[in-house]
Amino acid sequence: MGTEYLRYDVMVESALRGVVREALRQAADHGLPGNHHFYITFRTRHSGVDIPPYLREQYPSEMTIVLQYQFYALEVTEQAFGVTLSFNNVHERLVVPFSAITTFADPSVNFALQFQPLNAADAADAVDQIEAEVTERVAEAARPEEPPKKGEVVALDAFRKKH
Repeated sequence: MGTEYLRYDVMVESALRGVVREALRQAADHGLPGNHHFYITFRTRHSGVDIPPYLREQYPSEMTIVLQYQFYALEVTEQAFGVTLSFNNVHERLVVPFSAITTFADPSVNFALQFQPLNAADAADAVDQIEAEVTERVAEAARPEEPPKKGEVVALDAFRKKH
């Protein structure tokens, strides 16, 4: 087996995306307390992003949305969030996978996270790698241990000097 390293970078990214997920869940369940508001930047062409075509045309690579006063039907799943926002007085539904997010900020408390953009292949590779490591560790733990070797009798005649 070649040299393999724990992918701490992938683990940290995943954990920090979990912070975004939890912040959005709390906002969906209880609203935004005090002056909290979110700026979320995401890649518009990322797999799984569902936005109206005119917005994708207007924002061909990245788009930033603000969740503060007028957002509706915020729904959060393990992989994505959906929200309805008003664009020129027209309500539009957006669905954004967490893997598409490049920046999350809550300026009211001077909090911001910046992410390395993950494409679906990178995310799948990371998950596959972690699953393979877990499977290997489980297999190693399930292997029966070799019984301890019992003492062996060794004849010392072979090592003695002959006169």
